[in-house]
Amino acid sequence: MNNLVLIGMPSSGKSTAGVLLAKKIGYSFVDCDLLIQGRENALLSEIIEQKGAEGFLAIEEEVNASLQADRCVIATGGSVIYCPRAMEHLKKIGKVVYLRLSEGEVERRVGDFHKRGVVMRGDVRSLKELYRERAPLYQLYADECVDCDGQTIDDTVHELMKIAKKAE
Repeated sequence: MNNLVLIGMPSSGKSTAGVLLAKKIGYSFVDCDLLIQGRENALLSEIIEQKGAEGFLAIEEEVNASLQADRCVIATGGSVIYCPRAMEHLKKIGKVVYLRLSEGEVERRVGDFHKRGVVMRGDVRSLKELYRERAPLYQLYADECVDCDGQTIDDTVHELMKIAKKAE
């Protein structure tokens, strides 16, 4: 259990903070969205468009559930919390940290979430609905939580470093 797994809404800083944290603590960095894009040879938005939300989630679950990592900071995609087998695996191989943002801050940061390759399931059509669906799931799976509202990326990395130290 020597990995840190970052979960949270799109724009919460998983990739940005993850890279900086990995450099500071001497870990490798894994971006699961990039693994998916590499495997499928397509952008996330293209995969979602071609395979639909459920098709994308099947790929995301497979990639995350089979991830082998040691001494890594792992940035997951925001929709990984819809993949129970993947989350079970990630919790076995690391400490799961939720980078929490308020609904308003997500809206401010995200911009056009359709272009970002954000998975929208069922009747969810707005960022507000997406936030309300996902926030309880992030909380459910999190071992730790870092509140990122009003924080710089350096503030977030500093909080993550404290969690990393405790996890050693």
